[in-house]
Amino acid sequence: MSENADIYRIHTQDGREIVLIGTAHISQVSKELVRETIEQEKPDTICVELDEGRLKSIQDPDRWKNTDLKEVIKKKQLATLIANLVLGSYQKRMGEQTGVKPGSELKEAVDIANEQNIPMVLADRDIKITLKRTWACTRWYRKFSLLGGLFASIFDKTEISEEDLAKIKEQDALNSMMQEFGKTFPEVKQVLIDERDQFLASRIKNAPGKKIVAVVGAGHAKGITGIIENNKELPSEESISVIPKSAPIWKIIGWAIPIAIIASIIFVGYQTGVQKAGELSLQWALLTGGGAMLGTIIAGGHPLTILVALVVAPFTGLTPLIGVGFFTALTQVYMRPPRVQEMETLSDDVWQVKRWWKNRVTRVILCFLCPGIPAIIGKILAIFKIYQAF
Repeated sequence: MSENADIYRIHTQDGREIVLIGTAHISQVSKELVRETIEQEKPDTICVELDEGRLKSIQDPDRWKNTDLKEVIKKKQLATLIANLVLGSYQKRMGEQTGVKPGSELKEAVDIANEQNIPMVLADRDIKITLKRTWACTRWYRKFSLLGGLFASIFDKTEISEEDLAKIKEQDALNSMMQEFGKTFPEVKQVLIDERDQFLASRIKNAPGKKIVAVVGAGHAKGITGIIENNKELPSEESISVIPKSAPIWKIIGWAIPIAIIASIIFVGYQTGVQKAGELSLQWALLTGGGAMLGTIIAGGHPLTILVALVVAPFTGLTPLIGVGFFTALTQVYMRPPRVQEMETLSDDVWQVKRWWKNRVTRVILCFLCPGIPAIIGKILAIFKIYQAF
């Protein structure tokens, strides 16, 4: 390690030198350190803790404002967008308190690489894969707590002091909000930190040239250094970039419940007559559809969106493949497409609950999230009614 505690020097077995800079993503000092180090070291290659998508976001921060919400919903990527929005807005808010845009030191490294024609390696795993693996690797009964912690951060108004900034330097920007979850959610730490340490180490270790400068979040620096110095065996990038599939039992249960519901209604109809089966079917439609409709009204949905919730929920309640929120969000974005200025203020509006119903983007998100829980409650009540009919 050099005299600067934020710089790690690694000498590999094949005679190459890796200069690792551990940074805080909202620190002016880190930004200056990156330029100073690269100019002094004159590396053959620069590695940055970015993936293709985040690189584009840094180079063109307004690009996301042109996001086509219709396509996002159709590709079933709205949940990922919400997570990205909360994380990105959290970082932006911290950056506003310190006066530095999040990722400024990474952009500095990219700019220097372009200015001086130095080859650059994007060393991080795609953030969409990281978020999806985090969700997939979290046990089902912990997901509610994970979501609760994520959205609790929206109401956290804590100001960042210089002491807090020093602590943030010991974390990575992506997991600064979720670091504490590692104690309760070891699976989160495994995906957000440990796996990314391995991924980053692999990319940095395999970067071309005799001297490499790598710019990474301070929370990854020690892990990467230990992996490369000890020449630890690394898993393949493919193995830690695959989204784990859910256990077959959940697919079986997912289909068994609606099949049992339909079979029960048919059986009751066979035993007591078609009229009773019709009553149970109507109760199912009213309870599930009514619940989804209530959730959509709370979300401030367009009248047609409310109608779609009422009509669609009884059918989505009988399939594990898709939820009512997909249809309500899609209808809402068609009926009330977001305006440009609403995309521009989105990262600020998300932190103020009173603005959720004023911004058309957040209202689409509400129309995605709100119908589901009342529809599930209606579903449970309808199943209880069917049980009573026996």
